[in-house]
Amino acid sequence: MMVPQNDSSTETNARARTTVLLAEDDRALRRFLEVVLERAGYQVHAAADGLEAMKVALSTPIDIVVTDAMMPNLNGHEFCRFLRNSPALAHLPVILLSALERNETSSGPDQADAFLAKPVSGELLIECIERLLAARKSD
Repeated sequence: MMVPQNDSSTETNARARTTVLLAEDDRALRRFLEVVLERAGYQVHAAADGLEAMKVALSTPIDIVVTDAMMPNLNGHEFCRFLRNSPALAHLPVILLSALERNETSSGPDQADAFLAKPVSGELLIECIERLLAARKSD
C-alpha cells in the first residue's frame, strides 16, 4: 500500500530539483539570500556580478534567475537582455532586485518577469519564485 506524500514534502522535493542563479554584488546580501533559498530547499549558484552570472548561466542548468539591477561588469538589466536574446536561456524567469523605484527601472528587451524592491524579505522572494515557476509550468 502506497502512502501519499504530504504537500510539504512534495513541495520540498520539487524545490530540491530547482536551481536558482543568484546574482548580487553585495556579499552580505548575497550570502543572506543564498542561505534563505537553500533553507527553503533550492539549489543555489551564486555570482558576484553580471559577468560571473553570465558564465554560470552558460555552463550550468538553471531554472530561475534572481539578479540585482546594479552590479559591476554587467548590470542586471544587461544580464536580463543577454538572457532574453539567448535562444537557450530566453525561457528563464527573471526576478530583478533593485533599490530604485520600479518606474525608474528600464523596460523593453531586458524586462524581467518580476521586480522586487530592496531590501527584500526572504519570504517575499520565495513566494515570487514559486509564483513564477508555477506560471511557467502552466504555460
